[in-house]
Parts: sequence; C-alpha cells; structure tokens
Amino acid sequence: MKGRILTGHRPTGPRHIGHLVGTLETWARLQDDYECLFLIADLHVLTTDYEHPQRIQGNVRATLIDWLASGIDPQCACLILQSAIPAHAQLALILGMLTTVARLERIPTYKEQAQQLKLNPSTGLLNYPVLQSADILVYRADTVPVGEDQLPHLELTRELARRFNQLFGETFPEPQALLSKAARLSGTDSRTMHTSYGNAIYLGDTPEETTRKVMSMYTDPTRIHANDPGHVEGNPLFEYMAVFNSDKSEVKALIERYTAGKVGDVTVKRRLAEVLNEYLHPLRRRRAEIAAHPDDLMDILRTGTEKVRPIANQVLEEVKEKIGLK
Repeated sequence: MKGRILTGHRPTGPRHIGHLVGTLETWARLQDDYECLFLIADLHVLTTDYEHPQRIQGNVRATLIDWLASGIDPQCACLILQSAIPAHAQLALILGMLTTVARLERIPTYKEQAQQLKLNPSTGLLNYPVLQSADILVYRADTVPVGEDQLPHLELTRELARRFNQLFGETFPEPQALLSKAARLSGTDSRTMHTSYGNAIYLGDTPEETTRKVMSMYTDPTRIHANDPGHVEGNPLFEYMAVFNSDKSEVKALIERYTAGKVGDVTVKRRLAEVLNEYLHPLRRRRAEIAAHPDDLMDILRTGTEKVRPIANQVLEEVKEKIGLK
C-alpha cells in the first residue's frame, strides 16, 4: 500500500455523471493501491442547507448507492459517516483556534459559493475548510485526491498540520495532493454541473430521462441553421463526446462535420444520448441490484464507520493531551 487516502462527498443528492468521471472512477482505481477512507460528509451539508434536515438521510442513502454502483468496494475501502464520529467536529473546533478569519476569507471557494448560491454566509460556511482539514488529519491521512479548485483547501490543511506540530510536537503528517487528471464536465446549460443548478444528468436517471436532458442541451448559440459552421469550444456536446465515446475516430469525424456545417445539433445529440446510455448501462444494472437491498446499505456504512472510529478517537485524545485538555 502506498499510503492512506481520505476523500469524500457531501450527500447533497444523487450523484451525477460529473461525479462519476471526476472522482468516482478514480476512487475505484485507487482502492487497489491505497488504504482508502471514503467519507460521506453529512456535517458539511449543513453549511449551505441546514434548513432542510429532512433531506439528509435520503441523500446519504442515494450517495451510498451511487458510490457502490460506480465501483467503490466496501471489502477494499472504508465507507464512513462523518457525523457518527464526534472526533471530526471536536478536532475542527481545536484547529479553528489556530486559524484566523482573514486566512479563511482568502480561500477562493468561500466567496464563490456564497455568490453562486446567493447565500448570507454562516460561520459554518466560513469554517468549512477547517472541518475539512479535521476530516483529513483525524485519520492522519497522508494523501488526498483533489482537483485544482480544492488545492487551497488542502494547503490550509498542510498549514494547520505544520503549525500544530511546531507548537505541540510532531502529531500530523502534511498530506500530499494527488491531483486529479479527470475531466470536469459542464452541465447541460454549459455552467459547472451542480445539483443546485438543475443542469445535471444523474446516475439514477433512466435512459429516457438521459435522452431528454441531452436533447435539451446547450450547444452553440451562434448557430442558427443546421448547415451553419458550428463551434466546438465551450460546447458540452463535444465535451461529453470526448469523455464517453471510446471511438475517437468517430468523435474526430463529428467535430470535422460539425465545424464545416455538415451535421446538425439534433443528429449529434441523438448520437450522444446513445453513447451515454451505452456507457451507463452496466452501472444502472448494478445500481438496481444494490437499491433492491436497502438494509445492506446502512450495514456497510456502519461497518466502515466502526472500523475507523478507534483511529479518530486515538488521534483526538493525543491532541487533547498535547494542548492541555487531558
């Protein structure tokens, strides 16, 4: 094993194809080489959606189903429910004492999320990166798979580990980034794919729903007629084709015809719907099998959570002793 990985998702709803190619397929591959801890970060949901607690349990189950259907194997990795281990929140409180407000306000995603979701930011949202740091450090994870947008969060984790070690003695490793090379998909409206935007194709969508969403996709607003030359850059149709169509010669030919005005949007959309449904067919089959046994889901999550609880508790006790709270 190369080391211990900690990563996860907020259970904000079912996973979409952006999650699939952006993280889940990568996580499934990492299971063979790393000790993987995959966190369902339900406490993080409250930073932006605390007014709808009735959604959380259903979203936890939906997230878990999609993880398992995507190849996350509970025999190889630990699947953990964040809120079931109080050490996450306790360590976050302690680490917050070492973090200034000014430092947190410099993290780009803080202002971006507040603006995009039109929020009046809470202290929970401001402290989101500190809790994220605690999630990593409470298991002494040494590797974190991240996209470039998450690097500022990981840098804060490294700073907090370094500062704690300097003040109180060697305690935490400084986790290293495992930079994701996966594509980051646009939504069907060309914005970032996000559950809150209503522009996602979900792993649980039927073939018919997937086709309907593809047929309504944003393409090239400058193209009025089917024989007008089209633009590929910024066009989700061809972004998806590049990711999901294994026949690269077909993709190349479609691009050439599209930019020459020899194929219309509708034809490309129909072909993309076929490609997506073919790609998702095995996952949908596994998903149906998993969803048919809902009681097993919570057993899987409970088993993984209990397996790592002693690690988190031991780290927290060591931290409390070093800062005088024993």
